Amino acid sequence: MLVLSRHRDESIMIGDDVVITIVDIRGDKVRLGIDAPTEIPVHRREVYEAIQRENQQAAQVDPGDTKQVGQQTNTSSDS
Repeated sequence: MLVLSRHRDESIMIGDDVVITIVDIRGDKVRLGIDAPTEIPVHRREVYEAIQRENQQAAQVDPGDTKQVGQQTNTSSDS
């Protein structure tokens, strides 16, 4: 792990496209501004882990379970 020290309004570059800027420091909290291309997802770690869990659960769905979803979608579009 690379550990860097930065002051408010100073930045860190990740590659050529991602800029992390220290926006504010209050007590033990640091506010970061992240400027990244839209094709690079940026999430807090706990959100990223939740997305990964959801994806793993979705990958384990039995294909037979999706038949009912398709039937519900077809009947609701007839309204």
